[in-house]
Amino acid sequence: MTELKIFSGSANRTLACEIANYLGVPLGECSIKRFSDDEVNFQILENVRGQDVFIVQPTCPPVNENLMEMLIMIDAFKRSSAKRITAVVPYYGYARQDRKDKPRVPITAKLVGDLISAAGTHRMLTMDLHVGQIQGFFDIPVDHLFATPIILEFIQQLGIENLTVVSPDSGGVERARAYAKRLNAGLAIIDKRRVADNEAEVMNIVGDVVGKNIIIVDDIIDTAGTMLRAIEALKREGACRLFAASTHAVLSGPAVKRIVDSHFEQVIVTNTIQLSPEKQVSKIKVLSVAGLLGEAIKSIHEETSVSRLFV
Repeated sequence: MTELKIFSGSANRTLACEIANYLGVPLGECSIKRFSDDEVNFQILENVRGQDVFIVQPTCPPVNENLMEMLIMIDAFKRSSAKRITAVVPYYGYARQDRKDKPRVPITAKLVGDLISAAGTHRMLTMDLHVGQIQGFFDIPVDHLFATPIILEFIQQLGIENLTVVSPDSGGVERARAYAKRLNAGLAIIDKRRVADNEAEVMNIVGDVVGKNIIIVDDIIDTAGTMLRAIEALKREGACRLFAASTHAVLSGPAVKRIVDSHFEQVIVTNTIQLSPEKQVSKIKVLSVAGLLGEAIKSIHEETSVSRLFV
């Protein structure tokens, strides 16, 4: 059997180290620098010929730099004769542009998929895509994991009674229903209309939230504008305690300040994106997905089923 090797880009080296420690393998040695004009200067510092290589690199902010870095790394491993290259992309950037929702716009979720495939990737491992159909944009196998079991376990430990799970928009109903079913909780949906990019206006709440403890579930928290409008509407309708859960903590712009100043008791996220020190506040609880990704990597390497990890 070929040797398992895990390498990390600069986007989330901490997560890559956690995955390597979970699997009991050393993190691969490589050099990532920048030329004076900011071009990526990458070199593999060990032999990878004929090996099973996994590159951990979420395409989180700065998105374009991290994406380009990953493509260059993939090319280097391809030219170094790695037997198989798997791109481990815990957060897949550009996923929100997955269709033509207005005239003369790109479908960048497909474009990025084409770039990853063209660079020489044999398969991709990712987590909580904005929409599951993005898997169909790839001409290579895609293993799509969900952070649901990790977040659910933590929510259950909180012991919140009289709980209702809320979807912040119609697109997240399936996700919210899965949470509600496993938590034996009620379900509510917010009818949201987006008035501009990163700006939404709450219209109606479908479901009973009066006197309920609420947890809003979503895949991405970007500027937290949607969450803010949602909790304002929920408070007006008579909701009590407020929590939120999301896999990807992009937390751009005023997001952290909005969360700190909000009625949320706690916002639960995962470490698919590494939070900078200024974003590590008491209201934000970060859960690790290293074990889940580690198990998936082990299954891929050993050619066993990954479906046991799907929820």
